[in-house]
Amino acid sequence: MSRLRRDVFLLLLGLPGIAVILLFHYIPLLGNVIAFKDYQPFIGILESPWVGFANFEVIFNGDSAFVNALVNTLIISFIQVVLVFPVPIGLALLLNSLLSERIKRVVQSVLYLPHFMSWVIVVAIFEQMLGNAGLLNLWLRSKGMDGFHVIGDPDLFKALITSQVIWKDAGWGTILFLAALSRVDVSLYEAAAVDGASRLRQLWHVTLPGIMGVIVLLLILKLGDVLTVGFEQILLQQGPVGIDASEVLDTYVYNNGVLGGNWGVSAAVGLVKGIVGVALVLGANKVAHIFGERGIYSKEQ
Repeated sequence: MSRLRRDVFLLLLGLPGIAVILLFHYIPLLGNVIAFKDYQPFIGILESPWVGFANFEVIFNGDSAFVNALVNTLIISFIQVVLVFPVPIGLALLLNSLLSERIKRVVQSVLYLPHFMSWVIVVAIFEQMLGNAGLLNLWLRSKGMDGFHVIGDPDLFKALITSQVIWKDAGWGTILFLAALSRVDVSLYEAAAVDGASRLRQLWHVTLPGIMGVIVLLLILKLGDVLTVGFEQILLQQGPVGIDASEVLDTYVYNNGVLGGNWGVSAAVGLVKGIVGVALVLGANKVAHIFGERGIYSKEQ
């Protein structure tokens, strides 16, 4: 009770944030009940008939549209974990190696800027650069060469959205890694240099172990979000490349639920996606404990 009285004002300051989380994150979870109903918006959740697990048949019976969305999601997620996740780490290491703080701030500002652009603007920029009438094709045609429509090529779609994610968010992702690098004890580098360690060996034996906890934490959180791959980004570009190449689980839920009226099926897909995400987070955190890392919470908790 003494701690409660001592921290009463801090608790009161936290009440608006707690209210927002409850209102927009926890209470909406109750709406997942429509995954077990033949939900119709005009009659409401309570009046919609109960259908049990019928809505989940699209998942377990291998509906072709769902399977296509799932395969595309897994491929894009794998690419982004393997290629996109390490980019902020590399950028943070490069920025940390700069001796001039002024140059470092300028480079950071340039790298952070794309993060504050909406996906509408980012997609429009890439369209102006790589579209059928974009700068690249105009230059190629001015040289007497045939142009090619990168934006509308299904075979290049996954590479396109990966490059967009790297350009937009890699710079912003360096913030946490730079903060972690600032906490690495400088005396460790000095001791390594005295022992004759090169810059590369210092990186491997001092820098990376110093930020490994943050890397593992962010990787676990990334795995929890592995089935969520840029809804707005992909939806904006589905037209030119078609559904087969671009449909992912999030756009499947939107196209079948909001546009197609299959609310129950879409809710079932979303619910399973959430359960898989939680399972991946808990499993990855357990693996982190096995290898001696804290993960998102320690064993004692």
